[in-house]
Amino acid sequence: MEYSPPPLFKQGPSALARLIFFVVLAIALLISDARFSTLEIVRGMLGAGLYPLQRAALVPRDIFMGAADLAVTSATLRSENAKLADKNLQLSVKAGDAAQLAIENAHLRALLNLQSRATTDETPAEIQYDTRDPFTQKVVIGKGSQQNIQDGAPVVTEDGVIGQVTRVFPLQSEVTLLTDKDQAVPVQIARTGLRSVIYGTPKGDTLDLRFVPISADVQAGDELVTSGLDGIYPPGLPVAKVLRVDKQADTAFARVVCVPIAAVRGTRQLLVLHYNLNVPPNPIEVEAAAAAKEAKENKGKKKAAPKAAAAAGASGASAVAGASAPAAGSAPAAAAAPAAKPAPASAPKAAAAKAASNAAAKPSKKAQAPKPASSGAAR
Repeated sequence: MEYSPPPLFKQGPSALARLIFFVVLAIALLISDARFSTLEIVRGMLGAGLYPLQRAALVPRDIFMGAADLAVTSATLRSENAKLADKNLQLSVKAGDAAQLAIENAHLRALLNLQSRATTDETPAEIQYDTRDPFTQKVVIGKGSQQNIQDGAPVVTEDGVIGQVTRVFPLQSEVTLLTDKDQAVPVQIARTGLRSVIYGTPKGDTLDLRFVPISADVQAGDELVTSGLDGIYPPGLPVAKVLRVDKQADTAFARVVCVPIAAVRGTRQLLVLHYNLNVPPNPIEVEAAAAAKEAKENKGKKKAAPKAAAAAGASGASAVAGASAPAAGSAPAAAAAPAAKPAPASAPKAAAAKAASNAAAKPSKKAQAPKPASSGAAR
């Protein structure tokens, strides 16, 4: 008789073993995703698959907000219409001034033979919801890579900069707001031109302008605009205003507290900029690339030098062998000639032939000398 429990009551591994397994699996996935971004594709697929569910979950909110909009009184609509008309007039004046300045700028650049530094395109978007992390200042907008949203693109409103795109999905994008503690924007003071970097704070209500010397000319009320030196933010976008400046004698830098110009948390419609910086390449990087290329070529030449030397040695040996063959053939002629001073190696062949003919002519004269004596004796 078997005492094992029926199949209905079999539980498999113990609860502790399953807990340890799933904890180890979760830690491995966290480390692999943080170090190697292995789950980025899976996260994008899940975001695209959950997008319809997110839109369905937002339907009650949209219905409620639509009903609230319908309940707005006519007086509120009139006041908002008057404000928008005044603002439209101000913006039209500013647009005319900006167009005139753009024409003058283009004329001056053409006069000085300078190229245009940047071209900017924008894509309108709308904030859908905030992220779940309460310790970060991030929102999700309803445009993604399918609408040509790029990772790192600046996000602005009509008042100024409010953040930057930090993660892009096919149909959505995550925007880190200006007040986030990990967000940094290179700026400069519009009044003095002093450049620095502005950061968010942990509370998310103010901004911190860092690396400002105590002797710098910074005053409360100064406006900070983007410097454009990072190649991401176009120059001249409003960012913040200086709230107060605290200078302490025991530190080298002053503490500058700022507030954003744009309503970071009070807007739903925004613009995502596509900023292309048209500047020449960095000369240091160009020199480094040229030095690396030259070193590579020199290395190739050093490798080819032993082969060339070996080929030259082989050709020289063949030339010496060819020269020694005729010398051996003319050995009898040299033996027949009388001993004389050795001629230089570079002596012409004509001189050697002339010397040989002179040496051959002398013995013939000696042989002809006894002939008269023999004739006299015969007489």
